[in-house]
Amino acid sequence: MPKGEQMKTYMPKLEEVKKNWYLIDVKGRILGRVATQVAKLLMGKGKPEFCKHLDLGDYVIIINSDQVRLSGRKENQKEYFHHTGYPEGSRKISFSKYIKTKPEELFREAVKGMLPHNPLGRKMLSKLHVYRGQIHPHQAQRPVEIKL
Repeated sequence: MPKGEQMKTYMPKLEEVKKNWYLIDVKGRILGRVATQVAKLLMGKGKPEFCKHLDLGDYVIIINSDQVRLSGRKENQKEYFHHTGYPEGSRKISFSKYIKTKPEELFREAVKGMLPHNPLGRKMLSKLHVYRGQIHPHQAQRPVEIKL
């Protein structure tokens, strides 16, 4: 490079980046381990054109979310906490009860905590589709099944 010239930084355009659809079966897998890999896919961290201020991530479909597990004794001990906003409105729910009633929400909350906490992170989370069983309505997108 001649003296005085500078290299220019490549900035990807959203229209140029191809977004893929991935299908992940989490049957018998550990929740946190899968959630970190899903968060990376949603952010697009594995792509060479990754840019943290743009939404370059892929779409992810999760099936069998009701058959995910935790490591160690956490399945019996872990509790999830939320507050209703009213006085004395703190609520706790055990993992075993949460996985029976709302496994989709459980998985979504695990991934949400690993994404940026801003409007871009909420947009990334909207590309996550979680389903309780084997069946999902995204056959038309021809998702690629990946093993994590």
